[in-house]
Formats: sequence, structure tokens, C-alpha cells
Amino acid sequence: MKLPRPLLHAARLADVLLFYPALLLVIWGELTGAPPPVFGWVESWNDKLLHFFAYFGLSAMAAAAFKERHPVFLAGVALMLLGGVLEIVQGLTGRDMSVYDEIANVAGVLVGGFGARAIVEPLRRRLA
Repeated sequence: MKLPRPLLHAARLADVLLFYPALLLVIWGELTGAPPPVFGWVESWNDKLLHFFAYFGLSAMAAAAFKERHPVFLAGVALMLLGGVLEIVQGLTGRDMSVYDEIANVAGVLVGGFGARAIVEPLRRRLA
């Protein structure tokens, strides 16, 4: 089945538009320590899973948005650095810093980025 080019383009535009609100939500969640009321059901999840899936989603969105590989690599490195900086800043907000949270962040970035590229690259080649 061949996807129409406008559908893939629309998905990429939605991805680009939703990345920044998602990024702000992750930053807010890491600094406040409380999920938004809409996500109250995730409080029972393990904190490391929340870190993994937050950075998985951000990395997958960044990897799908860029056509070339170099910006995807830079976005992944930036997300890993952001996670590290936020872990340090957490110590100033009354939350506990954790190297294990950063390990979960990095794992999420790697799995999300490579996974998204593994899906998006073949789709782009089929449409080219």
C-alpha cells in the first residue's frame, strides 16, 4: 500500500507543531514533579518509565520531523543534554536528582530516535 505524499506531509507538519507543546509539558513535569490533572492516572507508574516515555516521544517526534540525519543526531544530543540539565535543576526545586532518571532519558532518546527513523526512512524512500 502506498501512502499519498500529502498524508505524510500533513503528519510531518502536525509533528512539528506538536513538538514544542510536548517539550514544554516534559520540562514542566520534570521541574514540578506532579503530572498535569489530565495525566493523573500515570502517578502509579514507575518514575523511570515516565522519563523513558517522555524522551522517547520527544526523540521520535524530532526524528520524524527532519529529513536529513544530521539534525536528528543534533536533536537527540540536545534532548540528552536537556534531560541532564533538568535533573540538575530539580535539585534546586526541592526534588531529588537521579542519575537513573537521566539513564532512562537517554534510553528513551535512543530508542525513540532510532525507532522513528527506522519507520520514516522507508516511507520517504517509497514516496520519492
